[in-house]
Amino acid sequence: MDKRVLGTDLEVSALGLGCMGLSQSYGTPPGRAEGVALVRGAVERGVTFFDTAEVYGPFVNEELVGEALRPVRDQVVIATKFGFAFDAEGRQTGLSSRPDDVRRAVDGSLRRLGIDAIDLLYQHRVDPAVPIEDVAGTVRELIAAGKVRHFGLSEAGVGTIRRAHAVQPVTALQSEYSLWWREPEASILPVLEELGIGLVPFSPLGRGFLTGTIDAATSFVSTDMRAGIPRFAAEARKDNQRLVDLLTTIATRKQATAAQIALAWLLSRKPWIVPIPGTTRIERVEQNVGAADVELTPDDLREIETTAATIEIRGARYPEQAARMIDR
Repeated sequence: MDKRVLGTDLEVSALGLGCMGLSQSYGTPPGRAEGVALVRGAVERGVTFFDTAEVYGPFVNEELVGEALRPVRDQVVIATKFGFAFDAEGRQTGLSSRPDDVRRAVDGSLRRLGIDAIDLLYQHRVDPAVPIEDVAGTVRELIAAGKVRHFGLSEAGVGTIRRAHAVQPVTALQSEYSLWWREPEASILPVLEELGIGLVPFSPLGRGFLTGTIDAATSFVSTDMRAGIPRFAAEARKDNQRLVDLLTTIATRKQATAAQIALAWLLSRKPWIVPIPGTTRIERVEQNVGAADVELTPDDLREIETTAATIEIRGARYPEQAARMIDR
């Protein structure tokens, strides 16, 4: 697979793998052995960029990813995240990016991943109780100590990005971005381009919706996060189907899949954008990797823009409580 560069010098595969779903959020996750096999299968198919976090599980996702990548550690880039607080039983209790908590999180992640240094360390959510300068300064110290190589932010607003970058250069911003969530185009993308920061879109396939495998009749179990997301309410899915129909039309012409067109569109936006679709099925990994070989012509891109402009996406992307954690 072709490579892309995040920031000034972090080289990764053009498509990464989001590993959250191997441990939580989308119903019953696969077993540990299946998850390890999927991550290793992704490596065999050219993926070198893997995304995890201490809160996934919590904690067990990092262990899975660490086990899977141990034989190829020198060939891959591992990203993980800090920023949540936990009680004595390991349950998430809110946000915390206090310097001592950041250091604790990094030491825990290094242990669970079984590595000497984290390639890319994100603040998972901006903590309004801790100045971002203190967070960036703590990560700068961890980089100097050799425990971290690159600093990232997740779901951060323009002001936070600028303030953090002034203390410790930010290599990548991770935020949702896809054809059905284009808010980053207004102000985030211009700032990233100005500062030389890469963008790592999570949920680049709209949590599965843009694959064409979900419709108004689909039901979600209670352990599937989509059951509580307004955008996945049945009526919203019915209205949003027009976007999938657009992708499917182009996919048919290209002998591709709707998912591949959605990912190819993202790759066409900027050379410093690296989507991280997640999946629990190796055939989906193979399909997603194939998106890097799909060429969208100027006519294809114009068709997407023209038609997408007529489609009003219905439903919020997060329930209210989760939306309150997003930095503006």
